[in-house]
Amino acid sequence: MTSANARTFVIIGGGLAGATAAATLRKEGFDGRVVLFGEDPERPYELPPLSKGYLRGEDERDKVFVHREGFYGERHIELRVATRVVALEPRTQEVVTDAGERLRYDRVLLATGASARRLAVPGADLSGVHYLRTLADADALRDRLGRARNAVVIGGGWIGAEVTASVRQLGLDVSLVAPASVPIERVLGREVGRIYHDLHAERGVELLMGAKVEALVGTHAVEAVQLADGRLVPADLVVVGIGTTPRTELAVGAGVAVDGGIVADEYLRTNVPGVFAAGDVASVWHPRLGARIRVEHWDNAKRQAQAAAKNMLDREAIYERIPYFYSDQYDLGMEYSGYAPSWDGVVFRGDPNAREFIAFWLKDGRVAAGMNANVWDVNAAVEALVTARTPVDLERLVDLETPLEDLERIVLQPA
Repeated sequence: MTSANARTFVIIGGGLAGATAAATLRKEGFDGRVVLFGEDPERPYELPPLSKGYLRGEDERDKVFVHREGFYGERHIELRVATRVVALEPRTQEVVTDAGERLRYDRVLLATGASARRLAVPGADLSGVHYLRTLADADALRDRLGRARNAVVIGGGWIGAEVTASVRQLGLDVSLVAPASVPIERVLGREVGRIYHDLHAERGVELLMGAKVEALVGTHAVEAVQLADGRLVPADLVVVGIGTTPRTELAVGAGVAVDGGIVADEYLRTNVPGVFAAGDVASVWHPRLGARIRVEHWDNAKRQAQAAAKNMLDREAIYERIPYFYSDQYDLGMEYSGYAPSWDGVVFRGDPNAREFIAFWLKDGRVAAGMNANVWDVNAAVEALVTARTPVDLERLVDLETPLEDLERIVLQPA
């Protein structure tokens, strides 16, 4: 497929972003050499099912993979699994693998993702303590779930809340331990976080909010979680979900700018010529939001990788997608669009008590973000409100008789 003078594009990171970028290069007509490096022994897979359907045994293993078996070979994408790139050398335009192989590139994409933050307390290395970031992690956790009775989930963010729901649905006694006052408080705030608190409490989850873990207790395997106030919470299984750390080591070693992630512009270009970044590791300038943001969600990894691949081909594709993510816990499904690191208030359209509503986070009278919960086919309208970045009429925004699609009525016109 390639000629002797064809260019070589290297993608470092075998997750959703890396796999999507490789596929996009071929879709866009690139006929040079594409090499995709992944440290995982599996072909690229998606992360969302690991905390939900796959963890509960509802989804078959094949369902988690980004592409079917044979996809990469058919498109002449050289997929190198179980291979770690240890150095990126922009001066010679080479990458170096852990086996000592040196491969010259013309363009390279850093899609190295993020790693699970480790719990740093006594007993954290006991048997029965699990993290959930890889397919192997999910397999190990599934095996342990079949033999456990009392589970403790440490961390009240998205991964902690989703794992808590899945483990509870499997019939185990579950305690959720987190320093916040409600689950997912950092993103959703107390008002919407309280809805998730009550959702879990109604299912029999013990919510230990405002709590700090002092140690994990056990001889060889974990037996309990000791809190800072002295309480002991029984546990023969602990799942830790306390956040992630972007994997920026290669970038730092190569002189690529890093600040809370690999710094990239709206074209996914870094400060080093020929080096691009996308996915969980990338901190990207967003022209619509007027900020540099790093987003760790499925939609961002996929769409950002598509834009990065096009820009590796000099297509000048600006990445300006409004951040979007989704979550399913028990019978509550939601979609969130926007970016609200801070807000002035939250208003509801619909009935939060019935868990059928849309929540809007407002900043300076504008919709900074919106979340539809068990209300469907409205996400495009929510995104349009966020994108408008114009003050809104609050009465019409929350009025169920005013269609969300009627932007001319909801968005206030300049005087």
